[in-house]
Amino acid sequence: MNQALIFLVETFLGLFVIALLLRFVLQIVRAPYGNPLSGFVFAVTDFVVKPARRFIPGLRGYDLSSLILAWAVEIVLIAVVLSMKGYSFEPAIGNAMIGLMLLAAVRLMRLFLYIVMFSVFIQAVLTWVSPYSPAMPILQSLTRPFLQIFQRRIPPAGGVDLSPLFVLIACQLLLLWPVASLEGIFSRML
Repeated sequence: MNQALIFLVETFLGLFVIALLLRFVLQIVRAPYGNPLSGFVFAVTDFVVKPARRFIPGLRGYDLSSLILAWAVEIVLIAVVLSMKGYSFEPAIGNAMIGLMLLAAVRLMRLFLYIVMFSVFIQAVLTWVSPYSPAMPILQSLTRPFLQIFQRRIPPAGGVDLSPLFVLIACQLLLLWPVASLEGIFSRML
């Protein structure tokens, strides 16, 4: 029974964290709002982001409330799952709170990298299968900043753009070394 509750908490809160983080990323890359995915993400998160804007100011036109809320929900998610597994925060509550906050930040970085990887992969597949798909404008908005880094330096090979491959490799390397090691370090603080 406890495993089922942990699964439900991780699923629902995890999906909500992804929606909040995706909302922030969509705003950064100036993705088209009229896209169904953008509309869905904004509709799902409006109930908490709009009231939070009163307390959390934006920065240079970016809505920080969705990012800070994603971080806060991730902290709650980690704390709830750990307490359901029997972890006690009482012996060193200060270290545990710092560890929770840092671990949540690293997990948000990991989720961000997964969003980039998923977007690049789906866009690469759609360019071959359905290049005029309605999802392409939002995928192009999400991937353009990352693909351009490699497109400037690596020319197409035989007419094939290799930048998606290099973005996926870079994201995977970031997941393997700094993100995984930081996640391990901050997990031990708990």
